[in-house]
Amino acid sequence: MELASLSLPELRRLQTKVEAEIRRRSDTAKKDLLKRMQKLAAEHGMSLNEVLGQESVEKPAAAPKKASVQPVKKAAAKPASVIKFRHPENPAIGWTGHGRKPQWVIDWLAQGKALDDLRAPEAPPAITAA
Repeated sequence: MELASLSLPELRRLQTKVEAEIRRRSDTAKKDLLKRMQKLAAEHGMSLNEVLGQESVEKPAAAPKKASVQPVKKAAAKPASVIKFRHPENPAIGWTGHGRKPQWVIDWLAQGKALDDLRAPEAPPAITAA
């Protein structure tokens, strides 16, 4: 086959056919190899998963499964982050110091002021019951 004599649409059709044939042959080769590996493992009294270490060699006797509804356990909620910096004019606005800096922090730093000037007072220590 002379590729130089083919038009662009003909080359694209040929490319599509070649890619499809490569996929088909690759899939067939994988399936054949898998069958041969399973047969070889069976000749030695094992499953392919045992050979690959994907299951234990000795399985405990499986108890019959009951169709029961288990309550879904929710993941433990993360504790709220502690506010480390407060807005200089509105103390209701805070920033934990994690993630992207809020615009008011960026503006503060652009004025040449120190980030430590925005540091929030520490929360009082928690009282623990004895």
